[in-house]
Amino acid sequence: MIWNLTPTTMRKTNSMENAQTVDQVIREQLADARKIVVVSHIRPDGDAVGSALAFGNALREAGKEVQCVLQDGVAERYLYLPGANEISTKISLDYDYLIVVDSADSYRVGDVLEGEAIPDLVIDHHKTHIEFGKIDYVEAESEATALILTNKLPDWGLNVSKETATCLMVGLLADTLGFRTNNTTPQALRTAADLMEKGVDLVQVYHQTLSMRSLSEIRYWGQGLIKLELSDGVLHSTLTLDDRIIAGYPENDDADLINTLAVVPDALISVLFIEQENGAVKVSWRSVKGLDVSGIAAQFGGGGHASAAGADIKGSLEEVKNMVLAETHHYIQSKGRS
Repeated sequence: MIWNLTPTTMRKTNSMENAQTVDQVIREQLADARKIVVVSHIRPDGDAVGSALAFGNALREAGKEVQCVLQDGVAERYLYLPGANEISTKISLDYDYLIVVDSADSYRVGDVLEGEAIPDLVIDHHKTHIEFGKIDYVEAESEATALILTNKLPDWGLNVSKETATCLMVGLLADTLGFRTNNTTPQALRTAADLMEKGVDLVQVYHQTLSMRSLSEIRYWGQGLIKLELSDGVLHSTLTLDDRIIAGYPENDDADLINTLAVVPDALISVLFIEQENGAVKVSWRSVKGLDVSGIAAQFGGGGHASAAGADIKGSLEEVKNMVLAETHHYIQSKGRS
C-alpha cells in the first residue's frame, strides 16, 4: 500500500498502524464532504466503470451529491448498471472533494482534470502507479480496484448495497477475466461470494461484462483477427481507424480483443496496436505467467500489471509497431524464452 498526506511528501509503507491511520483519515474526509466528483481513466474498462459507479452509488446512499465522470463515456454493455446513464464526460459539479479510481497516473485520466484541484483521494491497484493525489491508496497486489473498494468502503463509513455490489462485481470480473488471470487469489473468489450474498446476479453480470458482444464488436474483432502474426513467441495484430469505420465500431479501444489473443498456446506475449485519431497508437500487452510486460510498457510511458499492460505512444502505426515489437522480442530473448 502507498499513501501520502501531501502531493509530494510522506510515503507510508504497508503496516497495520498506517493502514488504520489512513482509513481514519479517509473516513473523516468522506464524512465531511458534501459534493463529490468520482473520475476514472480514458477508454474505461469494466474495473474503471464498476469502481466509479460503485463508489458514486455508495456516496449517494450516504447522502452526498455525486457526479461520476469518464472522459470517453461508458460502453453500451454497462448501461444497465445503476447510475450509468448519469455518467458525464466532463466535470460540472462545484465539488468539495475529488476522487480518482483505477488510474496509475494523472495522464491516464485524460483531459478532465485539467484546471482542476489535486485529487483528494486516488485509489488504484497498478504496480506502476505514480502518485498524483493528496492521498494515494494503492494496493498493487490486488486484482482490481473494485476488490479494494469492496474491502474498504465499510471501513470508510459507506454501505455496500446490492446496487453497489453489482458494480463492484463488474470490476472484479473484468480485471480477472472471470477469475482467469495469473494473479487471481482465493480472496478474490471469496469476495465474489460475498457480493453474491448482497444479491448480485452473477450470471447476468458475467454475461454483460465478459460474454456479450455487439455485431460491430465482432466485426471489429474480425478486422484484427485476419491480420494476426506469430513470431518467436510474440503474437500481434493491428486495428486501424479504417477498421473501426468498416466494422461500424463507435469506440476508440480494442473491444477487449487483446484478451482473446492471450489464449493462443504458442503466444508468450500478445500485443495489439490500436490506431488513434490524435496521431498516437494505443498498445496493449498480455503475457504468460513469468513474463512481466509492465516494464516494457513503462519504457513507452505506460504501465499496468505483470501480465497485462498498456501505453499510448505518439507516432504512426508502423513506427510504433516496429519500436514495440523490437523491444518486446528483446525482452523475451533476455529471458531466454524465445
